[in-house]
Amino acid sequence: MLNRYRMRTIWFLALPIIGGQMSQNVLNLVDMAMVGVLGPQALAAVGLGGFVNFAAAAVVIGLASGVQAMAARRKGEGREDIMAVPLNAGLLLALIIGLPVTVVVFWTIPDFYPWINNDPEVIREGVPYLQTRILAMTALGINFAFRGYWNGVNQSGVYLRTLLIMHAINIFLNYVLIFGKLGFPEMGVTGAGVGSAIATVLGSLYYISQGLALSKPNGFFRGLPDRTTITTMLRLSIPSSIQQLFFSIGFLTLFWIIGQIGTLELAAANVLINIVLVAILPGNGLGLAAASLVSQSLGANDTRDAHMWAWDVVKVATGLLLLIGLPMVLFPDLILAAFLHDTVTLTLARTPLQITGIGVLADAAGIVLLNALLGAGASREVMKMSIFMQWGLFLPLAWLVGPGLGGGLVSVWTSFIVYRALQAVVLTWMWEQKHWTRIKV
Repeated sequence: MLNRYRMRTIWFLALPIIGGQMSQNVLNLVDMAMVGVLGPQALAAVGLGGFVNFAAAAVVIGLASGVQAMAARRKGEGREDIMAVPLNAGLLLALIIGLPVTVVVFWTIPDFYPWINNDPEVIREGVPYLQTRILAMTALGINFAFRGYWNGVNQSGVYLRTLLIMHAINIFLNYVLIFGKLGFPEMGVTGAGVGSAIATVLGSLYYISQGLALSKPNGFFRGLPDRTTITTMLRLSIPSSIQQLFFSIGFLTLFWIIGQIGTLELAAANVLINIVLVAILPGNGLGLAAASLVSQSLGANDTRDAHMWAWDVVKVATGLLLLIGLPMVLFPDLILAAFLHDTVTLTLARTPLQITGIGVLADAAGIVLLNALLGAGASREVMKMSIFMQWGLFLPLAWLVGPGLGGGLVSVWTSFIVYRALQAVVLTWMWEQKHWTRIKV
């Protein structure tokens, strides 16, 4: 059983992270509700644009895990005077990587967007929307670097506060720019992109102000990071970025596979994916907390405590995801009715949602241990495992049991849950091997 101190420590770190991630989903729902008024093409443009933006930004999003692992390790070592130095490296790399990638992606969007969707109206709305979102890629990288730092040094409340401010600005700007309120021009879908981009930039500026106020004694903006810090940051962040990129493209491939079965199945899968992503958010927040606790313990040369922290967080995550998954098993129609109003599509989604309710339990250990390994610095090992399990096992199996053998959505979705459960088993084996205890960060 967990003692009170360890339980309190876990929730102290995880609750602000979970709150911040839940606020992001609220923002997404508000965005979709606003844009949905403009029609299905506008909604498709925003949905596709958000996905492509995330995939393109994977090159800088991976900085979060590198900054978190290094900052938490310095805190555990008792070297708090330099624990913000990894953040300096993350910010520098966000600029060096983000700016040229922004230019390349921005100018090539009109050429590759038609390959994603060939509807002329979606292209007309989607290209300028995506271009405005891409302009904030460097700022997004800065935001993720700060996220890793605040979570790594046990100040996740700063992360939550900044996200809430960003989201409030985003909702306000989207409202006035989409619909032309308060004297602003009516920009439609492009206004949603401009609002999100501006909010991201303002969030970066607020993060910097918080860094100056709270982390100057810890080395924030003290000077350029040394070569060793940069090299270590790249070693930790590049595999994480590659993993994020393949994971994003893998979801796009999954949608393509399900689309080969039928349009109604694709509509049902879209709802199921969004439910899954919301359901695992608490587990992911707990996983990020585990990453910090593991890295701090390793910094203190206490590998036994690091090993125990991961399993303590797994216990908490399993109990929480049990509570989340149970309604999916018992009341699937009630949940699906909020998203699906067609009886046939709801029927298609019912059994997969019940399978999901059971599967999230197995996923709890996988989510936490994956983040714990990243916190220990095992990003290369996690990348190899993740890409193999998704691309070498799951996606070929999904195509085989679906379009290949004429199976339906239940077959594909069962393979998805089996893949997540097997990945949890592999991650458990990786954690118990304890090779991560020898990684220098």
